[in-house]
Amino acid sequence: MAAIGALLRGRHVVVCLVLVTSLLTCCVRCDKPSNVVLILADDQDVTLGGMNPMSQTKTLIGEAGATFINSFTVTPLCCPSRSSILTGQYPHNHAVRNNSLSGNCSSVLWQKGPESMTFPFYLNKQKYQTFFAGKYLNQYGRKEVGDVAHVPPGWDQWHALVGNSQYYNYTLSVNGKEEIHGDSYEKDYLTDLITNRSLSFLDNRSPQHPFFLMLSPPAPHSPWTAAPQHQNKFVDIKAPRDGSFDKLGKDKHWLLRQASNPMSNSSLNYLDNAYRKRWQTLLSVDDMVAAIVKKLKDIQELNNTYIFYTSDNGYHTGQFSLPIDKRQLYEFDIRIPLLVRGPGIKPNITVKAPVLNIDLAPTILDISGVNLSAVNVDGQSFLSQMAPSLRNGTTRPFFLVEYTGEGHPISDPACPKLGPGLSQCFPNCVCEDAYNNTYACVRSLSSDQDLQYCEFADSESFVEVYNLTSDPNQLENIFKKMDPTVLQTMNQRLIKLQSCVSNGCRDYENMKLI
Repeated sequence: MAAIGALLRGRHVVVCLVLVTSLLTCCVRCDKPSNVVLILADDQDVTLGGMNPMSQTKTLIGEAGATFINSFTVTPLCCPSRSSILTGQYPHNHAVRNNSLSGNCSSVLWQKGPESMTFPFYLNKQKYQTFFAGKYLNQYGRKEVGDVAHVPPGWDQWHALVGNSQYYNYTLSVNGKEEIHGDSYEKDYLTDLITNRSLSFLDNRSPQHPFFLMLSPPAPHSPWTAAPQHQNKFVDIKAPRDGSFDKLGKDKHWLLRQASNPMSNSSLNYLDNAYRKRWQTLLSVDDMVAAIVKKLKDIQELNNTYIFYTSDNGYHTGQFSLPIDKRQLYEFDIRIPLLVRGPGIKPNITVKAPVLNIDLAPTILDISGVNLSAVNVDGQSFLSQMAPSLRNGTTRPFFLVEYTGEGHPISDPACPKLGPGLSQCFPNCVCEDAYNNTYACVRSLSSDQDLQYCEFADSESFVEVYNLTSDPNQLENIFKKMDPTVLQTMNQRLIKLQSCVSNGCRDYENMKLI
């Protein structure tokens, strides 16, 4: 009997220990900050149907959370935009101007300055487990700037693509070590590799600490290589022919006025093929989203995780007779998708307030509990737009879009007759960029004003102004019709925004419209 009593007492102690352990685990989980997943597509538009292939993403993130219908990049090009996402700063503050090394894309100057204080650095100090996989910055991994051994501060796990977007035959930096990939779908297809490695990270993480994943697939960037199972999808899809498609760039900057109009049949076939292949590549990204959501559910972290889906910039396919690219000031290039789900966000809500890609860093830091007043960011948290009970916030009525044109000092071989200073030229002498494609815009968006005012840094001092309420496709430049006092106001706003820093940007943008 004594032995039985001792056994029962022993079982009682074990049960008590299990209960205490369970309660402690529960408390740790309840007190743990929310996890964050950021999925960043490459060149995905929103105005030309770029989200149409993303049925799972729209269901699992958009319908389960918030869809932002006025989300913008502050600069429509990969490297400066990604630098803005990482720093929360306008390009004039992080100094990354374009995709070239001379334009500070992943340069030594970037590494010594802005890269050392990106938002993953702060998350890591908050005990977040951090994971990156995919495209980082276009010039990342170059030998003259540290090669693959360079791993930016703040990342626990680093699986970064060397150079620009590829789907096969690429090199990764895996925690500072070179990893070369070939052309096997099962082993090398980059979008799926990113998915698989992120799932492994989630399986192997420490459950005691929150995590942050940044997944940066190549899609839908060129060379538009779809996974084998998706290569026969959307066979009848063509680029949309409405809006500004193949319209003459009348009263626009010289770069648009030089475009051939109407476009040739070869150009139309080329851009239709690109449009279709872009959609095909996105199906693997859509599968990525579904896999991540399922894994989060399986490990019981879905309800404590914010999932952001967005792109670095928009894209165009035939608008104003420009074949394919980004880099322009128009809505098709600066509007980007943004869908978010997570704690405190009601399902299937639409947010109309304008949000910028420089707002991602402060929003994610806000979620993690970082004191934003101590962080040097130009953007502002939009957590209150998604979950009003969590934070207080404001809505900016206007903001800055800026871009520094990229050109060649000698004539582009594809278009020698136009002389030096151009780049991204097609064989029929239509160029997508130039040194004098350098501009800055004030974009006003409120209940009583939907206006864009842009100044070019060129010999013409060219100005473009659009009333998007009456002209959503930006067909008519109304600069010469505008009230001079309104033009003066917009010019003064532009001057102030181009020199704003940190709190000064937020304070000025949140002023009431004049």
